[in-house]
Amino acid sequence: MKTQVDSNGIVTLTREGEALVKDSPLYNEGLRPTTMEEHNWTSYNFASLWIGMSICLPTYAMAGGLISLGMNWWQAIITIILGNCIVLIPILLNSHAGTKFGIPYPVFARLWFGSKGAHIPAVARGLIGAGWFGINCWFGGAAIDTLLMSMTDWGNVPGHLWISFLGFWAINVWVAYRGPEAIRKMEAWAAPVLIIMSLALLIWALTSAGGWGPMLSAPSKFATTGEFLKVFFPALTGAIAFWATMALNIPDFCRYAKSQKAQVVGQSSALPTTMGFFSFIGVAVTSATVVIYGEALWDPAAVLAKFSPLAIFFGTIGIVLATLTTNVAANIVAPARAVENLAPRRLSYQTGALIAGVVGLLMQPWYILENFGNYIFLWLGTYGALLGPIDGIAIADYWLVRKRRIHLAELYKTNGIYSYKSGYNSHALWAMLIGIAIPFICKYIPGLTIVWDNAWTIGLLISLAIYTWIMKGNASIISAKQYEQVTSQAAAGKAS
Repeated sequence: MKTQVDSNGIVTLTREGEALVKDSPLYNEGLRPTTMEEHNWTSYNFASLWIGMSICLPTYAMAGGLISLGMNWWQAIITIILGNCIVLIPILLNSHAGTKFGIPYPVFARLWFGSKGAHIPAVARGLIGAGWFGINCWFGGAAIDTLLMSMTDWGNVPGHLWISFLGFWAINVWVAYRGPEAIRKMEAWAAPVLIIMSLALLIWALTSAGGWGPMLSAPSKFATTGEFLKVFFPALTGAIAFWATMALNIPDFCRYAKSQKAQVVGQSSALPTTMGFFSFIGVAVTSATVVIYGEALWDPAAVLAKFSPLAIFFGTIGIVLATLTTNVAANIVAPARAVENLAPRRLSYQTGALIAGVVGLLMQPWYILENFGNYIFLWLGTYGALLGPIDGIAIADYWLVRKRRIHLAELYKTNGIYSYKSGYNSHALWAMLIGIAIPFICKYIPGLTIVWDNAWTIGLLISLAIYTWIMKGNASIISAKQYEQVTSQAAAGKAS
């Protein structure tokens, strides 16, 4: 009698099941499966989560970055929406496991990499999350610095930019330290506020410029389709990679979902629409500044700095709120859980959040944001090539190899069926390395660079296929017969 299943198909440990694993070195309060009572996130909670995360300065900047690379407004928006529709697929596929079994991402990774091997995908995702944390802090800190200078003599203070950045970084770490439940509550009320403020900015641009200005008439800089595709594919990979991180650790949030329908409806309705909507606002407002001020202002803080002191005050609140809702949800939970998973009996989520904040500084976000080439190609493109294969392995293992069957208690045993040999699944490691290596090699082969330009997608498909092939028939996989024996009573809603 280790697990029980409710009417929504959600599996949780019984008291007997929890008693069997609670003393395991792989178990602690932050990594344990959620209880039935904790499955309380509705569709609105997931929609507000994505609205809060998508309305942020990097989203605003990404659209501008694509236009600076030569696209016109609709090419940039379509690229972003298409990329988000593509990445939504692995997000929903990996969400299923988190919802059904109530497990966070590092525990989910034990299923396919092993009890020790799970540190590889968890730390990889964690490092990228910490990098994004630093990037968002730099965006937010620089915006606050600009707004303070427009209202006061702040610009005369030595090191004012770094003071703004570090101060904002400290606020982000403090909020993240409070944990996922605080994040849920903050996102719930922040989402409608951010939508209203975004619409207000769009209305200002439309009325002040006397219409859409040059936005609809500005042509693409590409003379041929070939020239466009050379930028489109790496840009599409960048748009996909923007949320490829969440495609992996989405179980960290979906473990609280009331049902599969709640997370699917909430995420599908909010992610591509909000990303497209806010990217469009970025393009529209920037185009309006050409008409109003005679120059294109891609930095929303620079636009706000030209407003009245009262508008600047409310705009600053909006920028702080937009950055916080993205940073503490999308960028700190994964690295904090990764640190916690390294030593579950000694490290906590709060310790992980503090360490992630420090790592975010060490990633030097000011260099990544030095120009759009670094941001879109170096940062987004490179880590997309790393995360694509990991996504492929996760999807292959849960959906194709095990067919959504997991022995929940075994995930918390050091000598369980998911420990493999010495705690590592070598098949997952090889599938990941091959999925990373092939696009990377093609980057340096004339005529095959398109493979690198689509590294996330191609790497995902390569690792998915290889992992599925080499894992079929592996003795460590729970057979359908064994699984049915374990869960026969659970299917009727009873303890099994």
